[in-house]
Amino acid sequence: MPLEGEILIEGVIDVRGIPYEELYVGQEASFSKTITEADIILFAGISGDFNPIHTDEEYAKTTPFGRRIAHGVLPFSLIAPVLGMRLPGMGTVVVEVSVRFLAPTFIGDTVTAKAHVKEKIEEKKRVRMGFSCENQRGETVLVGEALVIPPRVSKGKGTILA
Repeated sequence: MPLEGEILIEGVIDVRGIPYEELYVGQEASFSKTITEADIILFAGISGDFNPIHTDEEYAKTTPFGRRIAHGVLPFSLIAPVLGMRLPGMGTVVVEVSVRFLAPTFIGDTVTAKAHVKEKIEEKKRVRMGFSCENQRGETVLVGEALVIPPRVSKGKGTILA
């Protein structure tokens, strides 16, 4: 289902960025993804973090988790499509982030990243977003905040500018 400011065309959501003036406190959006073994291996390759708790099942069995866990920033990265593609959306620039990791994410977990407009800062036209990620068991795996610069709309053509 499209969010306010999105248009559904033949099953594809065409997202336009939502400018500061159209955002309101409490507005929210989400994105879900199931974490796969491939995601963890690819993330290890991208980040250079080959910690065996992520990549070695035998080693991971000896840890308090009893099995491999995803890199903490992997579920955190699911906030990016929420902020950058949905709310505020295309053209959004993140300038500050704080995050607290609360629980592990395992291979096969479906993580839902949620964000909401927490505060509008009129002076600089910035927005403080609250966010969280939750797994399919209802466990919150992380919480945090981001300060963003939402896109702005040009007065002439209605195009989105960063």
